Amino acid sequence: MKAEIITIGDEILIGQIVDTNSQFISQELNKIGVSVYQITSIQDDQQHILNALKEAQERVDIVIITGGLGPTKDDITKKTIAQFFNDTEFIEYPEVIEHIQKLFAKINHPFKEIQRYQAQLPSKATLLKNNFGTAPGMWFFENNTVFISLPGVPYEMKGLMTNEVLPRIQKQFKLSFILHKTIMTYGQGESTIAEIIEDFENNLPVHIKLAYLPSFGRVRLRLSAKGENKAQLENELNEKIDEIYQLIPDIITGMDDDHSLEKTIGDLLTKSGKTLCTAESLTGGKIAATFVSEAGASAYFKGSFVTYSAETKINLLGVLPETIQKNTVVSKEVALEMAINAKEKFKTNYAIAVTGNAGPTTDHNDKSVGLVFIAIVSDEKAIVEEFNFGEPREKVINRTVSKSLEILRKELF
Repeated sequence: MKAEIITIGDEILIGQIVDTNSQFISQELNKIGVSVYQITSIQDDQQHILNALKEAQERVDIVIITGGLGPTKDDITKKTIAQFFNDTEFIEYPEVIEHIQKLFAKINHPFKEIQRYQAQLPSKATLLKNNFGTAPGMWFFENNTVFISLPGVPYEMKGLMTNEVLPRIQKQFKLSFILHKTIMTYGQGESTIAEIIEDFENNLPVHIKLAYLPSFGRVRLRLSAKGENKAQLENELNEKIDEIYQLIPDIITGMDDDHSLEKTIGDLLTKSGKTLCTAESLTGGKIAATFVSEAGASAYFKGSFVTYSAETKINLLGVLPETIQKNTVVSKEVALEMAINAKEKFKTNYAIAVTGNAGPTTDHNDKSVGLVFIAIVSDEKAIVEEFNFGEPREKVINRTVSKSLEILRKELF
């Protein structure tokens, strides 16, 4: 089964909001064995919507539309879909009106006649009850294609997908299984990994695909399998994962996003009873934020100094003024003092410190943009590594975060 997602709204096309709805819908459809063939974003324009629906019908089995179901004049999805199905009759659902009135009563908001329009659906539509909002969803079936219209408000869309749409799709169609397993790697680039596992990739069976998902300092390897026998697919994927582990054991940190590098480090620190702190300059607290995004981080992460200027490095961290004067703030000597002093002040077993030039300017020192020093200090030793992450600014900051975690992980193993 193939599906297409059509998001309607000028606010998406002008970048005013991010389309998180398509991400959620795609994930949920994959879980039940439906492949998303295409995602399309279009304007609140009648002809544009009609064209998109017609083209989607020729490509896929399921079309899911989000947005444009409000009561105001700019929300034209419902009328346009009715026109697409040559449906001129609208039916009013009293239970929807009652539901809207109850929602409004809870927030002391008066029910207005404009809301009555949301309870009126094309006669060919099957009502999808929206428990979390005022606009119900709609289900159409024509020429072996299902059309599903959902509100664009994310929590309303999610409720309808979970409670109405997914169960109906599973009931109406005989679905295959689509399984994904993702291996997390750190420390090597996409091209290097591809070269090492080239023979493995070339010999994959046709129903198993490998995708490379690179980001700053890390590459996820996603294996996807499609078929009718779920148990057989799981066994095949597990065998292929074992083969990858044998080829690149040193850079694998775990499986799936549940085993991110920050979680791996957190688990190692918790198991050993060790603690960690950070002292950050160019990253502005992003390393600390990465660690505390994991539940249970308080067991091992004790805090962070964000010392963005020379003055705060001196006054808060106790970096010696002469160290900065002699070497500038972007130096291995300053990074080392930052880490040593942070570890002392927080009384931790490990400390990470970073200083560098993220750009676009060099802040009146002679060090090039992209130059970064990362220091790791433990109870046993202290190390400082130098990198040049180039440009632009975002890349330098994100690569500094990733490389800091990578170095610490190596020290913990």
